[in-house]
Order: sequence, then structure tokens, then C-alpha cells
Amino acid sequence: MRLVVQNDKSPRYGAVVVGCHPPTARYARVHGVIAVLAAAAVTSGCAQPGSAGAASGSGVGGGPEASGSTSIRQPLEAPPPTATPQPPGRKFQSAQEARTARIAAARRWRLESVPLTPPKPPAQRPRITTREGFEVDGHEELGLPPVFTTVPTKQRVVFLTIDDGAEKDPTFLRMMDDLQVPYTAFLSNYLIKEDYGYFKRMQGAGVVLNNHTLHHPYLPALSYRRQQHEICGMQEVIEEHYGKRPLLFRPPFGNYDRASLRAAKSCGIKYVPLWNEEVFVDHWEYREWDRKIRPGDIVLTHFRGRDDWKGTMPDMIRRFLNKVTSEGYAVARLEDYL
Repeated sequence: MRLVVQNDKSPRYGAVVVGCHPPTARYARVHGVIAVLAAAAVTSGCAQPGSAGAASGSGVGGGPEASGSTSIRQPLEAPPPTATPQPPGRKFQSAQEARTARIAAARRWRLESVPLTPPKPPAQRPRITTREGFEVDGHEELGLPPVFTTVPTKQRVVFLTIDDGAEKDPTFLRMMDDLQVPYTAFLSNYLIKEDYGYFKRMQGAGVVLNNHTLHHPYLPALSYRRQQHEICGMQEVIEEHYGKRPLLFRPPFGNYDRASLRAAKSCGIKYVPLWNEEVFVDHWEYREWDRKIRPGDIVLTHFRGRDDWKGTMPDMIRRFLNKVTSEGYAVARLEDYL
């Protein structure tokens, strides 16, 4: 049976490192059975950390700020504002008023330039298929959910996805609401159960909350029934607390086998988005050899703070937005393309 293993992108909370980064001392717990399986798995190569300072691109994003750039040069690691009020209603009387608000928000959050406004999603949503090399035995015949790292589109958009739910930074919520940057969350119950309300506020701002299992295990080490429990159990948690069963599922560490996808399908999952790039507070990592962002790429990051990073979630978002904006990409909502 084919086993698909990604670089381990989350060395915290008992994860076995298969990729580039050793676990922090605080969370370096290795389970024997996982270690054996992970050591035997074939993983992708480790990318060297990338630079946030990318060459400036043509501002193609569909918004008024795409043409008239507003330079707001500030240090990357500048602390975020501590008293930014929650913006009211977010309804503007004109495009000019909306643009003025975006410029003001970019200044408040010390961005290098104003994030581009995403274009309208295509009237006909793209057909999503499994990326070559990411198939499992009988993938099409069994009608298993497609596994993909990029959405097929010519629009210069990328999709931000955030995993697990460990860090619950209220400043991050204010920042994302203020800047009106869309993103998709993939949550694990053992990390969110201490504060379901934090993610309810996130949902209230328009963020879709998706499935990342109950306990974030290495799924190929589990039987079909235990995998089904992890995935269907998280479906039930999200439905109970947030009112709707998700259609999207991301396997922990990006690792899965045929049983994982069969279990996901049985739980009502329609799509399994992975990622093509990952952004940290101090660098980027890439799946592709040329280390370039492409239209439709899915970008991964995690709910993390100073316990794991050399900075905060707002610092990470600042790095993310500075790079994608400088390369002429807008941030779009993943669910609008599926």
C-alpha cells in the first residue's frame, strides 16, 4: 500500500521530525511506533530557509492599491500595536473609503506596502485533482478526496492556511480583521478545547474552521478504525461547537495512506489540501526546487508564538504579507475556489 509522507512541519506536541527542524526541548516527545514508521518513510528534500525580501512584482490583485503603491517601510520585527480597536461593521461607502482604510491598517500593522485586494473568484470553480505522486492505490476508483498543494488558477492569488490551534493570540485576530486578510484554519481538538471561544470569534469574522484530527497523531501508524475515530470525531467536535461539519481535512504532518483517505471520505470530507510553501516568523520553506511562489499556491503556517518562534503570529503575518504583496499576489479565500 502506498504511503505518502511529507516533511514533518510541526515538531511540537510529540511530533517525530522527518524534515528539517529539530524539536524544541519543551516538546520533544517521540513515540516509538511513530519513530519507526517515520524513519522508514520517504520524505521530500529539505529546503534552505528563504528570504522575506523578494523582488518587487507587478501589482496584480484587482484592487485600487494594485496600481498606486503606498510605501510603508518599517522593521520586520517591530512589535504589533497593542490598542488597535476592533473595526466596526467593515462596510464602506465607496472604493476610496475602503482603500483609505486599508492604507491606514497597513500603517498600523507596520507592513511594507498595502496588501492587494483579491479578484473575484472565477464564476466556474476549477476542477481539483490529486497532485501527481500524491495518489494512493485505487484513489480514483474509490472516489477518494483529492490531495493537492495548488489550486489550478491563472489569477495571482495565494491561499493562507493555519494549522492546529496551539497559540491563541488576540492581537492576531485584531490584525487579520483589521487588514481583512482571508485564511483557513485546520484545528485539532486537544489544542482548541481549552478555549473554543477564541475560534468562535475567528469563525464570526468569516474564517472557515476545518479538520486536523482530534489528537494530531501520525495517521499511517493507526488502523483504519482509529483513523476514522480521529477524523470523524473532529467532525463532530466542530459541528457541536461551530455548527457545521467541515468539507476540508489536512492530515497531521501531511502524512497519510489509503486508509486515511478512506476514513476521511466516510466522515464527509471532500478535499485534502496540503501546501506548497510554509512561512515561519523568520523564514520561508518551499516544496518546489526553484523556491518560487506560483498562482494558486497553498501556504501553510501554524498557530505559534514566542514559545516556539522568534516572534509572534503578527510578526509571521507581516513576513507573509510583505513577500506575497511584493511579488504581486493577493491573498484569497481557499473555499471560494473549491
